Amino acid sequence: MEVAKLIRTYGGEPFVVPSMREAPLESNKDALDFADGLMAGNFDLVIFFTGVGVRALLDIVATRYDRESFLNALRQVKVAARGPKPVAALRDVQVPVVCSAAEPATWREMMRALEDRFGDSLGGMRVAVQEYGASNPEFLAELTVRCESLTKVPVYQWALPEDVRPLRECVLGIASRNVDILLFMTAVQVIHLFKVAEEMGCVDGLRAGLAGVVVVSIGPTTTEELKLYGIEPDFEPSRPKMGFIVNEAAQYAGKLLEQKRSGSPQPVVKTTGKSAPATPVRKVAPSTPTMAGFRDGLSSIDFLHEISSRIAAADSFHVVLGSIVEFVSAMVPCDSCFVYVLDQDKLVLRASKNPHADLVDHLGVQLGQGITGWVAEHREPVAISAQASKDPRFVIFRNIPEDDFEAILCTPIVCANKVVGVINLQHRVSYEHSASEVRLVSMLGFLVGAEIERTRLETENVQLAERLETRKAVDRAKGILQRDLGLTEDEAYRRMQRESRTRRRSMREIADAILLGDDLKRSSAEPEPKLARTL
Repeated sequence: MEVAKLIRTYGGEPFVVPSMREAPLESNKDALDFADGLMAGNFDLVIFFTGVGVRALLDIVATRYDRESFLNALRQVKVAARGPKPVAALRDVQVPVVCSAAEPATWREMMRALEDRFGDSLGGMRVAVQEYGASNPEFLAELTVRCESLTKVPVYQWALPEDVRPLRECVLGIASRNVDILLFMTAVQVIHLFKVAEEMGCVDGLRAGLAGVVVVSIGPTTTEELKLYGIEPDFEPSRPKMGFIVNEAAQYAGKLLEQKRSGSPQPVVKTTGKSAPATPVRKVAPSTPTMAGFRDGLSSIDFLHEISSRIAAADSFHVVLGSIVEFVSAMVPCDSCFVYVLDQDKLVLRASKNPHADLVDHLGVQLGQGITGWVAEHREPVAISAQASKDPRFVIFRNIPEDDFEAILCTPIVCANKVVGVINLQHRVSYEHSASEVRLVSMLGFLVGAEIERTRLETENVQLAERLETRKAVDRAKGILQRDLGLTEDEAYRRMQRESRTRRRSMREIADAILLGDDLKRSSAEPEPKLARTL
């Protein structure tokens, strides 16, 4: 799983416990009734909360209506989506989305997006809401008083995994403090964890164990659910994304765990009813959310010092580029990060976050080719949050595994008002790049442009010097062969070429061997000096 891979990347030992599954409803009557109403023109606005829900609804409706006819009816009404996943699912079927929720994309952000987009006109709308696993009573209550009519459209439900043994083992592991950090990605995970603990008669043990574990919540909705069970999360990530939660847990959890286990056990706040404690859970690095927990309150001076020190410490071209890849990947969690450097009229892959020994220094992209080539040609950054492969500038390179991606951020590297390279970040799932992230990576392109150009020129100078020394050695070796074997210059050069191919040695090695042999022959021919005897 992707989260397990991320945890291992940061040096952790993952225990990924399946806690939920999507289960079909006993009856699809509500979804089919909605389809009837939509086809009859009885709705003005349809709100989708999940990408899975979009696809599940289409599968259900296909049992009664022609798929394209239903989609055409859906395109005639206004459609809203909670986040990037339902947006991507709707784009796949060419259904336009008129508004979507901002991060952290809870029902509150969805409500604000609807009010901002429709204002008072929302009061005259007939609205349908695709539910995701369970009803959201708070959202439905708020929306009911703001629209003319509201219809719930359940399409699937959350259920416990068919095999609950891993969940039981997780409860026992937490109770015995064999777990250090607990990451909750959704509120349903909290509900199911405590449900299994209740069946085991181990709720008190679970609560006591959680008091000595670092609990990280993906966002406000999950935090609310934890508080309903009397659990105060230690922090939320700066952005509600899987990469951010793992990155920031790696940055902060060690110190938090030491604090929680070194002193007296923290009291567990037990709550009853449906009202959670009002104490807000802190977010990591609230002043710099785009840094993904790279450093608390990282100022512009700190940022400049950090990247300049990394570059200054590097003493070779590829070390410099590797340092840039490492730094960019720490700022914006991504699945892949490539650095291309301009070599004449071609962008050559010079560094990669993932090992690509066979491609680094060999893979080339022409200016204007693909999104990377377009960025270099136009000197403009490109940020695509979803379906990057459908962008008209996209070109697939089948020998790069990371070409199977969903989102991309590509920025030029500039020096002396000319492009010298490109930084390319890729994500396998949808990812909304903030304006701050785009500016930050673009600024990095300006900062490192001069250093890349300098190290590139130094590398070229070293290579030129090596070629010059090789040419001198080959010319001297040819002269020796001409003298000793009576060969012409062309014959001597071809003789060296044959030896190079036969012995699988470079021309420089063959030339050095000839020169060494000549030196030994001359030294052996010279008379040994006589030692003077002092009487």
